[in-house]
Amino acid sequence: MPKEIIQSKSAPVTGFTDQTKPSPLAQAIRAGDFLYVSGQGPLDPETKQVVSDDIREQTLQTLTNLKNVLDAGGATMEHVVNMRVCLRDVADFPVFNEVFRDFMDGVKVTRTCIGGTPHRTGVNVEIDCVAYLG
Repeated sequence: MPKEIIQSKSAPVTGFTDQTKPSPLAQAIRAGDFLYVSGQGPLDPETKQVVSDDIREQTLQTLTNLKNVLDAGGATMEHVVNMRVCLRDVADFPVFNEVFRDFMDGVKVTRTCIGGTPHRTGVNVEIDCVAYLG
């Protein structure tokens, strides 16, 4: 079964530093019954700029972008089986976790959260996920 590239206009398109070349990345790829969503960050889908310095606002925008890509692939948060989170500052974890819990509204997933340095200046949270559609 061939992989299907998923694209949402309601989430920012991922790209590389050199904007003159096409990106090799997809927002998501469906392979069989699985949907693999690329790392989403706190970027406004239209301006592609970081929405705020505030971790609360960044987390909400990141999860909204993730949800919009899932929607484009025919999935919801209910389909997500695994998430990986990267926080620039691990001290942001309690606030991140509070926003995450509220956003998920009782939906259960497996999740790993690490401290690291997201590639773009000003991005303090990045999340990717895998959803099962079978």
